[in-house]
Amino acid sequence: MTEIDQRVKELAALLLERNETLAVAESCTGGWVAKAITELPGSSGWFSAGFVSYSNDAKLRLLGVREETLGAHGAVSRETASEMAEGALSRGRADWSLAVTGIAGPGGGSEARPVGTVCFAWAGPGQPASTEARRFEGNRHAVRAQSVEYALSGLLKTIRKAGRGIESARRSITMPKE
Repeated sequence: MTEIDQRVKELAALLLERNETLAVAESCTGGWVAKAITELPGSSGWFSAGFVSYSNDAKLRLLGVREETLGAHGAVSRETASEMAEGALSRGRADWSLAVTGIAGPGGGSEARPVGTVCFAWAGPGQPASTEARRFEGNRHAVRAQSVEYALSGLLKTIRKAGRGIESARRSITMPKE
């Protein structure tokens, strides 16, 4: 079993236990996250939607990313990833979302954003999207594979962190004595 397969299994168990759903927005991974999810039988019980928004136009139309964001920050930015995640969350009618946008190579990089630069965002109920930017090494396939695994791992951390906060709050409430 690959790391990606393991993350998907963990995510499935967590979302099913919580009775929650997921939508994804992908650019440089080209649907790989959605493919990995739907390889698991029963994913329709927790996977709502996948958006492959490879072009800027698709980011605008499918996910509602603002032209101003793309103009000011570019397609490969934490700001764009955040808006992609928010768009997937609302348009996919899900409880959680993740977004991936980056430069997988071999071309397309710049000094400011070299090949291997990937931006991620994770969004959930009642909280703004959290974002990260990473730089992965390797060829196009390696950058994309690392991006898929990182996106899934980041979502697991995000959901677990939200869950811990809720559980901690529940434990701190004491019932009045009668």
